[in-house]
Amino acid sequence: MAVDPSGADLARLLDEDPGGPVVMLNLLRFAPGGRPAYEEYSRKAGRFLKKYGGEVLYAGDGASPLVAEEGQDWDAVLVVRYPSREAFSRMVSDPEYQEITHLRSGALSEAVLQPTVPWGSGRGD
Repeated sequence: MAVDPSGADLARLLDEDPGGPVVMLNLLRFAPGGRPAYEEYSRKAGRFLKKYGGEVLYAGDGASPLVAEEGQDWDAVLVVRYPSREAFSRMVSDPEYQEITHLRSGALSEAVLQPTVPWGSGRGD
């Protein structure tokens, strides 16, 4: 399963840009023994978030779901705000950031990275 965005994914993200900030929902399932590598990735990724104006709004462990189909539970959830989709794209394309992505990729068995659009923005209202 894919855990990192591809070039085509980033191009689509930018093509669908409604403008303004973007809040990214991260749903994470750790590979066996992957949590320590993800924690290392998180520590190292902090400087890139700062450089590109990102901010972690929430990070927490998943608990037993109240309503979900089989396999829809997640080990961790992160909600991260970026000043724009372009800022996110620049961050993940940064050559220095690319040097740490193996930590994230190896730590996860599955992930969802979902950009969100605020209600009242004219999209999906």
